[in-house]
Amino acid sequence: MTIRSEIKCPARGDLASRVISTLLLVACAFGAQAASTDEDAKAILKRMTDYLAAQQTISIVFDSAIEVITPEMEKIQFTNSGEGLLRRPDKLRAHRFGGSSDVELVFDGKRMSIHDRGNNGYLQMEAPGTVEQLIGSLRAGHGVALPGADLLLPNTYDVLMADVMEAKHMGRGVIGGKACEHLAFRNFDTDWQIWVEAGDRPMPCKMVITSKTINSAPQYTLRIREWQTGVELAPNAFAFVVPPGAKTLSADALIHLDELPPAEMTGGNQ
Repeated sequence: MTIRSEIKCPARGDLASRVISTLLLVACAFGAQAASTDEDAKAILKRMTDYLAAQQTISIVFDSAIEVITPEMEKIQFTNSGEGLLRRPDKLRAHRFGGSSDVELVFDGKRMSIHDRGNNGYLQMEAPGTVEQLIGSLRAGHGVALPGADLLLPNTYDVLMADVMEAKHMGRGVIGGKACEHLAFRNFDTDWQIWVEAGDRPMPCKMVITSKTINSAPQYTLRIREWQTGVELAPNAFAFVVPPGAKTLSADALIHLDELPPAEMTGGNQ
């Protein structure tokens, strides 16, 4: 007895049709996964920004690193550390120190004071308003970017998501021993990533911004080593006292708020 196989080879046209159908199914599944990833990333970021905006007082300790590209196409990284204290809506104290500068900013809702600790100089300017208005005026009027300051704004989500073309939830990572949700976003001229602490305290732990329109794609990295909320503040927490023997600085001194070193250290390309 001959056993006849019931398996039939499909015609070539049927095979091509099946391949196309399979590819379409794969593409649709990938598109659905990408859409889900996009929404997950946005939802996590929104949860983080809502949590931050709800905190009336915040204290942070951070490390930062900024890269520059020299005219010889060498990538150099400069590092800083610092701490900050915020009380919404109109109080801020921030201190940043690195190899080339040691600068403190104090804002009490009426006046901004800058103390160049390294050179014992100070500058004071009338600046009535909120912390949000102060950050905006420093950027627009003095060209001081204050990277990372967007995390302190009341509308952080809208600011961060402006011009975002793509969002991804990359899974989890660990920063400083803490499990974090790893999010990645694409803009036209930058890529940026943020790691948000998992759980009921969704604080940002690390942020990386990559400049895609600059050759060699330099990065800015902010790592927040310590967050505290609901901080008990001293009555003079945002008071500035002119240091003994301090000299008055001109408005040009505001450039020291930036994290870049002097131009001669980078070949003038910043």
